[in-house]
Order: sequence, then C-alpha cells, then structure tokens
Amino acid sequence: MKKILCYGDSNTFGFIPENCKRYDKDSRWSGILSEILKENYQVIEEGMNNRTGFFKNPEGLKQSGGEYLSVFLQNHRNLDICIISLGTNDAQFFYNLDENSTKNGLQNLIDSVREVNIKTKIIIVPPVKITENILHSGFSMMFNHESIDKINKVFPIFEQIARENNCLYFDFNQITSPAQKDGLHYTKESHTIIANKLAEFILAI
Repeated sequence: MKKILCYGDSNTFGFIPENCKRYDKDSRWSGILSEILKENYQVIEEGMNNRTGFFKNPEGLKQSGGEYLSVFLQNHRNLDICIISLGTNDAQFFYNLDENSTKNGLQNLIDSVREVNIKTKIIIVPPVKITENILHSGFSMMFNHESIDKINKVFPIFEQIARENNCLYFDFNQITSPAQKDGLHYTKESHTIIANKLAEFILAI
C-alpha cells in the first residue's frame, strides 16, 4: 500500500471557522481523501494550527513547519507522495514574508523530503488567498491588509519553485474559497470539494 503525507497548517488540521474546533475525520479534506483512496493508499494526516513554513514559530518546533518536517520524516522514510500545504501563516504581520524567504523556505521543505527519499513525489499547495473578512475576525490580531498583499505578491513563486524542482502543483484556490466567517479557513463543503478533486489528481499521476 502506498503512503501519502498531508503536511500542512490549520486547513489541513481541519479548523472549523464557526466555532474554532476541528472537523472530524470524515469532514476534513485529508480524512475524506483517506476514505476515497483507502484501497490503494494510506494517508498520514499531519496538520497543525498556526504552522508556518518558512519562519521559526515562537509557539514551538511542531508549529515551525520548515524545521519540523525533517524531524517528522525520520520515522516516515517510505512515502510515495508528500503534499506540502504551507505558507499562509507566514503572511502574518510578525514575519517578513517576501520573495526570498518564500523561495528559500519552499526549497528547504522540498530538500527535506528528498534528503530522506529522493523517489517521493511532492505536491506543492500554495497559500490560501485570504480575504478582507479576516480583518473582522479574531485573526485580525495576526493578519492585516499587508498580509493579504504579501500572499498575492509571493503567490506565483509557489508554482515556479514547484516547476523548477520537478514537483507537482495543486492550487486549492482554483476550486474553492475560504469561509466568509473568517476569510481564512475552509467550510465543510470546501473540504469535500478539495478532497474529491485532489483524489482525482493523485489517481491521475
């Protein structure tokens, strides 16, 4: 049975925008993906709230996605596919997200996977294109107008780095949008859409 790692932030974890709880396994995209592909794949869910991809996170190692990935992979060396869905939290106003930090951060994540297993296929998922609704939510303590601009500015780099490193690229923004509630997290319906489209993508590889 082939193995898929879903390595991401709160939208991989399954954060519910209405009540700040977690969608159950049958409702979050990585859990639904596991059910769809269960005959041929084992899906490993590794989402974490507030996980950054490119900067050291003061909350700790597990929230520092760029550092923690290489640690996590020591016990998961035989992955067939690694889905990396990070970058949104790096746009918080605490961090200086720019073109260089995005390029270097993505390259570090890709290198971490390939240092463990060169044969692992990597799927890069770019950040959520957060909306201005986030400015009227509890996440306004972390994101501002500049955060929206940061994501838009560095967004093309994700596909560029994926292409330069012979990685696959899958943009959730092409098939759904974040909830109006907070402009950041996906609704239950969006998780279902993501899982089904991603399953089609994986089976076509």
